Amino acid sequence: MPTDPLTTGDVAAQADVNVQTVRYYERRGLLPEPPRSAGGFRQYDASYVTRIRFIKRAQELGFTLEEIQELLALRATPTADRADVRAAAEAKRHEVQAKIRDLQRIAETLDHLITACKGHGSTDDCPILHALETPSSDA
Repeated sequence: MPTDPLTTGDVAAQADVNVQTVRYYERRGLLPEPPRSAGGFRQYDASYVTRIRFIKRAQELGFTLEEIQELLALRATPTADRADVRAAAEAKRHEVQAKIRDLQRIAETLDHLITACKGHGSTDDCPILHALETPSSDA
């Protein structure tokens, strides 16, 4: 059953994004250009809302817009299969795990600095500030 076309504002509201986001995704090629009314207004259907929700959910999982474009292309490619999608998810998980390791290393370094600082006295002898002035051994 055909439904009335949605405006950009309708699509944005239903997808819980702002109008600029809808237009940005169009410019980036994440959304196909919708048909236009005789008056030149964009006319969307519900598939645009679904696609924007897909994009937002993928962003929440850490995928970049370029990666999301690839996922959307996989969906539209008849020869693609789940192994392709799984490989993209595994690559993202690997990237996230590397970031977690980096953040854990940073937290441990901060823990050492915080432990070294008594938290009172002149900043002239602050071990945290001195450590920040010293080149990192990681470089």
